[in-house]
Amino acid sequence: MLVIPAIDLKEGKCVRLRQGRMEDSTVFSDDPVEVALRWINEGARRLHLVDLDGAFEGKPVNAAIVNAIAQRAPKLPIQIGGGIRSLETIEAYLKAGVRYAILGTKAVKEPGFVATACKAFPGHIIVGIDAKDGMVATDGWAEVSTLRADEVARRFEEDGVESIVYTDISRDGMMQGVNVEATASLAKAVRIPIIASGGITNMADIQALAAQASVGILGAITGRAIYEGSLDLREAQQWLDANG
Repeated sequence: MLVIPAIDLKEGKCVRLRQGRMEDSTVFSDDPVEVALRWINEGARRLHLVDLDGAFEGKPVNAAIVNAIAQRAPKLPIQIGGGIRSLETIEAYLKAGVRYAILGTKAVKEPGFVATACKAFPGHIIVGIDAKDGMVATDGWAEVSTLRADEVARRFEEDGVESIVYTDISRDGMMQGVNVEATASLAKAVRIPIIASGGITNMADIQALAAQASVGILGAITGRAIYEGSLDLREAQQWLDANG
């Protein structure tokens, strides 16, 4: 299982939000590229980037920073989400060296686009499912739909997505612990890997997820915990390597 650092981009800076609220953000660095290199030096084997401005505007806004990180770490798998609404955007990111494109709102609102993207870029498409009480949320978490997360996951599995990033939005950025039960339940519902997101606070959360990793949990995305120091990235990854 992987510990995957999150680098959320807002106005060219590395920030973290609480429950997806753009007005409730904490700036951790003015240099996201430097942050990426720091996490790589501490043992990260994958990076999770989010263009927050892009997610709200519906088009890439911080692509130049994403591309710069990819250029500085050409061998590291990088996944990017936020504002990806077209095949052209996906192609541009992949050409820049990004490994995976994460489809979120576009996937839920236009599910046919996922199948098209998977056919055009096999092995490079991830779907991000953000949920509250098991129901899918869209538009930067501003809207909660009537779609069940497990039903949506099974549909996208059939389309050929590489994996699913599952976020419990009630816990994201709140340092309240990861929703292990919901994450494991979703992993059992599909055959493709699940990447957990939202609420990772400390080693206990990593260990709790690791105990369920065999059902299909590939990794855990963490943001505020590693920025504020309640979780040591290097220590967590080394523990997983030793106990996986």
